[in-house]
Amino acid sequence: VLVSTMGIKSPVTIFPLQHTTGRAKVSHAVVVIFLEFFAWGLLTTPMLTVLHETFPQHTFLMNGLIQGVKGLLSFLSAPLIGALSDVWGRKSFLLVTVFFTCAPIPLMRISPWWYFAMISVSGVFAVTFSVIFAYVADITEEHERSTAYGLVSATFAASLVTSPAIGAYLSANYGDSLVVLVATIIAVVDIAFVLLVVPESLPDKMRLTSWGSPISWEQADPFASLRRVGKDPTVLLICVTVFLSYLPEAGQYSSFFLYLRQVIEFSPAAIAAFIAMVGILSIIAQTLLLTYFMRTIGNKNTVLLGLGFQLFQLAWYGFGSEPWMMWAAGTVAAMSSITFPAVSALVSRIAASDQQGCVQGMITGIRGLCNGLGPALYGFIFFLFNVELNELDPMTGRNKSTPQEPSEKPTIPGPPFLFGACLVLLALLVAIFIPDHHSMAVKTYTDTRKISTSNNLQSLNPLPASEEDIEPLLQDSSM
Repeated sequence: VLVSTMGIKSPVTIFPLQHTTGRAKVSHAVVVIFLEFFAWGLLTTPMLTVLHETFPQHTFLMNGLIQGVKGLLSFLSAPLIGALSDVWGRKSFLLVTVFFTCAPIPLMRISPWWYFAMISVSGVFAVTFSVIFAYVADITEEHERSTAYGLVSATFAASLVTSPAIGAYLSANYGDSLVVLVATIIAVVDIAFVLLVVPESLPDKMRLTSWGSPISWEQADPFASLRRVGKDPTVLLICVTVFLSYLPEAGQYSSFFLYLRQVIEFSPAAIAAFIAMVGILSIIAQTLLLTYFMRTIGNKNTVLLGLGFQLFQLAWYGFGSEPWMMWAAGTVAAMSSITFPAVSALVSRIAASDQQGCVQGMITGIRGLCNGLGPALYGFIFFLFNVELNELDPMTGRNKSTPQEPSEKPTIPGPPFLFGACLVLLALLVAIFIPDHHSMAVKTYTDTRKISTSNNLQSLNPLPASEEDIEPLLQDSSM
């Protein structure tokens, strides 16, 4: 039925994973993201315990090394996976990324060493967001993408509203093994959902046309991609903005819970409540507020606003020394969560319709590089200022400092966060120069496929949208 409605008369070889019937929807992407990160959210408390037990002497430094290897591999592989998904379709690569991202979960209790080794190696395929955003770009119009990206990002926040608290409760009452088992079951459900329910989003006509064109390995090479991006001022400014703003965010994510427990002396219950509060506020920010800002002040100004919130949040984390300051800064952190979906919407506007995967893969690759550099950078700055995060009692969550140590608090309790605020300030200054018009960027991304594009120009033109092609989740303005 699909082949006949698309008007394709020639024989078609169906990819093995494309047997699912039905039309691709944003809700499919939402479910995939929710299940994946809900499973990992359950492991927040057990992961800290296993990390401390496996590397008791250099806990934080080893965490930075593991995340660094994973981030570097993600940076190297994300553009290639995005480019291949432009040709072979999104579903198969969505299945691969979800599988390898969740593969380390059961190894946490089987073998901690294999668990951390698998986390590092899984970075090759742990680029689910890259494929998801390309999936969403395939099935939405340009004016709908900011709302759709906000919905996906809000789903990520929603998955972390309750999962850390649930994982902490199960761990305290039934042990870490049950938490790992529940997380593994949820991961298997996510993989089965992609395999059996999620349909292909890339239109057959566009995908079959792409089969006639060889893959440009220069396009998939992350360093070649960066060199090509440097030729276009608009894309270069966006990439620099992403790097400078996400580097401190990645470092913060890797160390902030330990920082709250040791320096600010949050209890495990308070940390779970903090995550839930930020998650709920992030959902509101990335759905209602993001849509409102995109319609009223525009895409670029929404990015600037999000960077402003992030700058304020990191500065408050850096100078804050009381628990109430962390709670107040957390509300600002939720507002700053509008930055990435706004940037993703901006990127989707400058990319050709057949290269959404490659462009989103490039942005995800930069974020992957930040995921590697950020934890190591924050750990090094903590070390320079004699804030040792590896001397944490995993059972009580209290600092194991001796009574002889001075009790007065330093002038700057969180120096890495203050350094991150300086980076975000630079990102804000760079983002100011992003032009509102972006015709040059589209031309840059299509340079490597000029010949194939000219031969297949008619097939790349978007088809007129019918009423049944309208994404129902995006019809309601309140959504």
